[in-house]
Amino acid sequence: MNTKIITVANHKGGVGKTATTQNVGAGLANKGFKTLVIDLDAQANLSISFGVVKAEKTIYEALRGEIGLPVYKVKEKLYIVPSNLNLSAIEIELLSQAGRDFFLKNLLEKVKDDYDYILIDCPPSIGVLTINSLAASNNVIIPMEAHPLAVQGITKLYEVVEIVKQRLNPDLSVLGILITKYDQRTILQREIKTAIEESNKSFVFTTQIRPNISIPEATYQGQDIYEYAPTSNGATDYNNLVEEIINIAQ
Repeated sequence: MNTKIITVANHKGGVGKTATTQNVGAGLANKGFKTLVIDLDAQANLSISFGVVKAEKTIYEALRGEIGLPVYKVKEKLYIVPSNLNLSAIEIELLSQAGRDFFLKNLLEKVKDDYDYILIDCPPSIGVLTINSLAASNNVIIPMEAHPLAVQGITKLYEVVEIVKQRLNPDLSVLGILITKYDQRTILQREIKTAIEESNKSFVFTTQIRPNISIPEATYQGQDIYEYAPTSNGATDYNNLVEEIINIAQ
């Protein structure tokens, strides 16, 4: 199969982007797919969640053109390009540079054939880094909560995806919307889930990620959910999501 490059993005924070990138990446690796995850957020939460801290080389140096992508092995079939706080300066540094929207794509061109899947965890904003990720990707996964303002908020991200598709990357499409922290026992969340499904042209994953304390606990321990709590709802939900992604990303 051709390498699938998937951006995980939402300009709203706290919706589960990093947990989704981490656990989908780990789930794909568990199923035998060679997977690279890229931490494109200066907060470096994805790096920390895999126990990769104080890496000598990061995505920051690579985007500055000083090195190629620095890839670190997490476990069998799973690799990461880490981040650190220096990345917070990259938006300003790249702003005046020609071709700034394609820096990540150019870096990936040299390594993408080595992997089955590449997942990119974006910052909670629509800036140079997120545009770089969208310009380099085949697909976008949009994690979002079943919250009253979520349906309105997602419109802006759709507009950005459409602009990138038209101007920078005609191969880009939304793979699906992932509803996170979903409690089906509440009438409000069920109604909002229905509204999301009815108001978006894109596919909404059948799998929802239920609230589960094991997910942040695993992150705190520097482990994925399958290692930390393999029988938890979190492990079940993310495993189901991985199966969906494999089926629809063929």
